[in-house]
Amino acid sequence: MTEFAADTWTVAGRTFTSRLIVGTGKYKDFEQNAAAVAASGAEIVTVAVRRVNISDPKAPMLTDYIDPGKITYLPNTAGCFTADEAIRTLRLAREAGGWDLVKLEVLGEARTLYPDMRETLRACEVLAKEGFAPMVYCVDDPIAAKQLEEAGAVAIMPLGAPIGSGLGIQNRVTVRLIVEGANVPVLVDAGVGTASDAAVAMELGCDGVLMNTAIAEARDPIRMARAMRLAVEGGRDAYLAGRMATRKYADPSSPLAGLI
Repeated sequence: MTEFAADTWTVAGRTFTSRLIVGTGKYKDFEQNAAAVAASGAEIVTVAVRRVNISDPKAPMLTDYIDPGKITYLPNTAGCFTADEAIRTLRLAREAGGWDLVKLEVLGEARTLYPDMRETLRACEVLAKEGFAPMVYCVDDPIAAKQLEEAGAVAIMPLGAPIGSGLGIQNRVTVRLIVEGANVPVLVDAGVGTASDAAVAMELGCDGVLMNTAIAEARDPIRMARAMRLAVEGGRDAYLAGRMATRKYADPSSPLAGLI
């Protein structure tokens, strides 16, 4: 049997084996969330600092169920609509838990939850200068992605479709262009609905996929978490293997010469 070399990825000097990042919202409870994380094989969980309790010991804490000593916490700025809100939120997260690897998202409006790229870029510049390592949620625009990288983003996270929509990757071309032009990891963030969407992201050459709703709102979140793990692994293997060329016409698997 062929042995394959370990396939890891690195962001801000930290190396991971799993290319799947999962969220911590919309689950029935912390216990179900922890079970889904275990089934997914994820080594990073993203946490909405403004919504999930990670610091008040008087209330149930996520850290009681998902051990930050074993799983990397990625604080995010979900619910922030200005650069100042996002910067303040991540400063508080660093004070509370010492986190500097963070996920930055600055939303433009509540209806679409699309990022406000002007505010996102401004926040990224400030955070990078303050020593944060921001992984940045953005539109699927190669130019905006390059601007974020130049501003100090340690990873680019283009949306596949609106947050929570489950529509899958709507523009494979721009995601691929971002991958080709980036010198930092690229991870699809938002829009994944099922396992095939995750596989597509990986087949496009992305370094990873982040998802929450696709697992949390599945009929069986634990089984879906496992499905997502397998899809990410399969998509990555397919990308590394190199897909066959597409053709306009049939090409028989067995030669026609010598038929009886």
